[in-house]
Order: sequence, then structure tokens, then C-alpha cells
Amino acid sequence: MLPMRPELLKGHLDALLLAVLEPGPQHGYAVIEALRTGSDGALDLPTGTVYPALHRLERAGLIASDWHTVGGRRRRAYHLTPAGHAALGEQRAVWDQFSTAVTALLARRPWPSTA
Repeated sequence: MLPMRPELLKGHLDALLLAVLEPGPQHGYAVIEALRTGSDGALDLPTGTVYPALHRLERAGLIASDWHTVGGRRRRAYHLTPAGHAALGEQRAVWDQFSTAVTALLARRPWPSTA
């Protein structure tokens, strides 16, 4: 597998984080692990990329967080808000159209007809 170049994530990280949080609350390290395992290792992102993005999504009202104590350690668990669920639906629709267009061009396949 070719390594994923960071610039390929630009504009997609928020949607990926929302998708990882869709099943339910997770703490930051679990989010990083979900990205890594869900992408078969292609999205092995550092904490310095993920945590600022989580904080940005929280400020935007797309996710919220609660503090929990697990094994004697305080951990912040993030979860989607109703606005986050709606944003994820919109992001998926945008991604479907974008990825279909890019695949059509790179694979030299015809664009799907809307008729």
C-alpha cells in the first residue's frame, strides 16, 4: 500500500472524524485507532492532527464531549450532535459525487447518466 500523503486529507478530515464518531462516543485515542483500523492503516494520523480537528468540530457544534473516568484516568469522550449527524449526511452526499467524478476521470470511465 502506498503511504497516504497528508495533502490528500485536506477538506476530508472533518467528514472522516464525523463518520468515525457516528456509531457512538469515543475518546480521542480511540478515534485515532478507528481511523487507522478502518482504513487498514492508510490513515495513521498523529494526535497533533486529530485533536485540533476534534476541538474545531466541537466549537462548530458538530460534536460535543463529556469527561469520564476510565481505569482511574479522566478521558474526554466525543459524540455527534444532531447538527453533526446532519453535516455527516451532507458530507457523504458531496463525497459520493466527488469520488464518482474523480474515479470517472482517473479510471477513464464514463460519468454516470442522471437520465
